[in-house]
Amino acid sequence: MPEKTPLGTSVGVDDPYAFAERCDHLTDDGRCRYAAEHGRHDPEFAAERRADDLRCPAADPHGAWTWADCPHFRARQRDRECVRCGLAEHRRAHEDERPLLEEHHLAYPDDERRELAHEITVYLCRWCHAKVHGSWARVDDDASPDPEAIAAKEGRRAEELSEAAFETAADRYDDEEE
Repeated sequence: MPEKTPLGTSVGVDDPYAFAERCDHLTDDGRCRYAAEHGRHDPEFAAERRADDLRCPAADPHGAWTWADCPHFRARQRDRECVRCGLAEHRRAHEDERPLLEEHHLAYPDDERRELAHEITVYLCRWCHAKVHGSWARVDDDASPDPEAIAAKEGRRAEELSEAAFETAADRYDDEEE
């Protein structure tokens, strides 16, 4: 059954964990940063992890856990591109433009419907995001960027290039006289 938000709209996937590459608390050497740094929030969990040298049982390919088994699992996408259509973010410094990409929750940290409520987020361009929440697209669809999305990205790029263009003082002075 497709996953839903706490409000009942579609998140666009059947299995949110299929989009989770690794836990945000996992260190490069396979240890649980949550148990090491935030153990006071769950002393029993931290004690179990410390007894096993902070090893993450879900990160071990031969371990007994999957990501879904960990009570403190959290995964946020790091790549700044839409997981559905591949549109990359393009933001200009010091601008308050609406972002091309938006965070999309596949699982919610405060979801009271489940025993373990995890946070799993990916980036979707705002066009794909609207389609997924409207229930007429899925995150795992093979999609191309919306023409409006490409136009918005290219418009930002063109504005950025024009701002960076070199203009001589003579050219600027001639423009001011006219």
